[in-house]
Amino acid sequence: MKRTITIAVLFFSFVSFAQIKVLETVPVEKLGKVNNNYIQKIGDEYTVYYTSIQNDDEDASSLRKFTFKNVDNDYVNLYNIIVNGFTATPLYDIKLELPNNYIWLHYTGNVVPDKATVQFMVSSKDKDAATNNVSEPLIKEQINKLFQR
Repeated sequence: MKRTITIAVLFFSFVSFAQIKVLETVPVEKLGKVNNNYIQKIGDEYTVYYTSIQNDDEDASSLRKFTFKNVDNDYVNLYNIIVNGFTATPLYDIKLELPNNYIWLHYTGNVVPDKATVQFMVSSKDKDAATNNVSEPLIKEQINKLFQR
């Protein structure tokens, strides 16, 4: 009996002090993709990855991101804000506030009808690590593909 209790105590102490733990994983979904730009979903958090053509860093053309949670259907709201900006007359910039960033949606018109473009102009809220990045221009069809519409 003593031997059984000793083995049980040793077994429980081994299990309770193990270094390796199994954690629950959340599936990563890669949504729409346009060139190197894409949207990734992890749980209720969306991350928009975009190619920066202008930034404060020395690396001129690189992949940058901004992230937000899908609170109150924010993913669909962001899509609607971007798409509605294409039809605004005159085209104007829209400023959005995210938890860690400010996003300006910079629209430019074109001589060819329905070929207006939008660029993400992303600025960090962090005063110590303030960075500014500008995405490549995207047309409405590319935004639809990016958001899977």
